[in-house]
Amino acid sequence: MMTTTDSPVLRVAGRPVARYITRPELPARLSPRPYLHPVTTLAGTAVTELSPADHTHHLGVGVAVPDVEGHNFWGGRTYVRDQGPTELDNHGAQRHTTFQLRDPDGFVEELRWVAAGVELLRERRTVAATELTDSAWALDFTFSVTNVTSAPLSIGSPATNGRPGAAYGGFFWRARKEATAPDVFTAGTEGEARIHGTRADWLALTGSTWTLVLAGATDDTRRDPWFVRTAEYPGVGSSLAYDERLPIEPGDTVVRRIVTVVADGRLGRDEAAALVRKAVNQ
Repeated sequence: MMTTTDSPVLRVAGRPVARYITRPELPARLSPRPYLHPVTTLAGTAVTELSPADHTHHLGVGVAVPDVEGHNFWGGRTYVRDQGPTELDNHGAQRHTTFQLRDPDGFVEELRWVAAGVELLRERRTVAATELTDSAWALDFTFSVTNVTSAPLSIGSPATNGRPGAAYGGFFWRARKEATAPDVFTAGTEGEARIHGTRADWLALTGSTWTLVLAGATDDTRRDPWFVRTAEYPGVGSSLAYDERLPIEPGDTVVRRIVTVVADGRLGRDEAAALVRKAVNQ
């Protein structure tokens, strides 16, 4: 995949931990959009995947939405009610406009969400990397999308279009795929089947030598259920449209903030809870 040189590298305590690809050259069916990849632990272990064979439209860490007023900003096929996953020529793109701020540990970016030649949403994205311990850091990711059209828009998902449980869309982290599926747990339970669709304060995904702990950091974000996959592939997202579409009136803005702890080693519940609390409140 070709990329431009305008791709910031995020650093924590001088160490590179993530590269942000602003203008990826991708086919339309992948819904081109900026993304973070590779994202690594402080020891250098990669914890993201880019265009894996199982889902070529999974692009590291970013914001992806399968249905914005019928336009696909997720990539791949579109779930059509009473028909199933269907190849449609309905893909949009998130286009980097400018960096309002750009530092070694983060940036503030402006983007345009465009489909069929029309700008639907304008986004401000704020991303920051902060050190937590000598083996853990936090990725603080906020996105604000504003309806810049003259008509109401709504965000949907395959779930709202008739496919139960497939409520993906919003902040999404495609994690590292290993020989064994990662474990997933929250403060009170564990396992994909029990956690998918719940509104836990935080959830942790643990691989062979790494742990991700994700938490919603605003009231609205905490109300969004988690989308969790471990068996089919390792991925976690925060669902904007879990059981009903999310409306956005003209001029209105939707804001979400997710903070993710990226740690070396396999953390237990107490460690995960302490680190994510520190990350959200610092």
